[in-house]
Amino acid sequence: MAQIKITDLQKRYDNVEVLRHINLTIHDGEFVVLVGPSGCGKSTLLRTIAGLETASSGDIHIGSRLMNQVAPKDRDISMVFQSYALYPHMTVARNMGFSLEVQKRPKAEIDAAVNKAAEILGLTALLQRRPKELSGGQRQRVAMGRAIVREPQVFLFDEPLSNLDAQLRGQMRIEIKSLHQRMKNTIVYVTHDQVEAMTLADRIVVLNHGLIQQVGTPLELYDTPANRFVASFIGSPAMNFIDGKLERHEKGCGVRINTQLLLPVDEQYGHLAAGRDVTYGIRPEALELCQHNEPGALPLDITLIEPTGLSELIHGKIAGEAVSVYSMVRSGAGPGGRVWVRLDASRMQLFDRDSQQRIIKTGERANDRAA
Repeated sequence: MAQIKITDLQKRYDNVEVLRHINLTIHDGEFVVLVGPSGCGKSTLLRTIAGLETASSGDIHIGSRLMNQVAPKDRDISMVFQSYALYPHMTVARNMGFSLEVQKRPKAEIDAAVNKAAEILGLTALLQRRPKELSGGQRQRVAMGRAIVREPQVFLFDEPLSNLDAQLRGQMRIEIKSLHQRMKNTIVYVTHDQVEAMTLADRIVVLNHGLIQQVGTPLELYDTPANRFVASFIGSPAMNFIDGKLERHEKGCGVRINTQLLLPVDEQYGHLAAGRDVTYGIRPEALELCQHNEPGALPLDITLIEPTGLSELIHGKIAGEAVSVYSMVRSGAGPGGRVWVRLDASRMQLFDRDSQQRIIKTGERANDRAA
């Protein structure tokens, strides 16, 4: 196990900046997930930590050792890729222990390491099978076992679950999380799936256009996103955003959307000046179905309903503004119908329209965010 410290890291391909001034410390034994849309730089950052890409500038330390000029094979890391990359003619046992064979380790040592990893991953009964005889989830566990037998300081995962179906992804998330809890290794994990990031990570690093947007625990990013991008990317279904102007009234303030609609604002935003251009953000689960005669009820004209059995995701418009509502109660309505909803003002967020940064509430400390 080891700490990873990245200082002012930059990566360019000709004139294209892929990573820009990355400063990040990953603590010993921590599970950190790099997340962001395609092309944001997350896989490039992982490959640079591994030594598969060369940084244009900046430093990477693993433990106390500067890694800039160290070859990948000498960095004491193991990688698990999206592709299983197993040798088809070898048994599971040989696939897992082959790196130790190359190092000419004693057979007894190799067998002990393979058996230990197989027990951790539930592969003991499969050690004499070949990859073609395994399911996708079993193959990915073999790839993980191959990494474990090396006993590295750091594990690097590059979208390891993206080739699996939804049910297997859920099972493998549990296995990877359980593996980390048992082994306590430092893990850096890349995914574009924010649900994967939320369920696995001790901390999440959100990237966009090669810049770190925010670093924090899953709930910090969910509850107090640094900016509109983080708020839109973290959370499924995505946060609702409506542009408007801050307006004061006798009971406090609200956000004026149009002549018909004034949305309620948390009292902790009371320090803001009237007339400020803002974006009102509220998550779909912070709206609830209600009766039309209840205080604060707003009419939602339905355009689409996504039923899951356990819940409904209702898409519609409030005074012409697109809004989604996540409801554990079945509305009984359909497209073209109308329901009434109430907003929980204590759970809304305000973002500055120009900078798109989240506006800090009274008495609140800002989370880590890019400089």
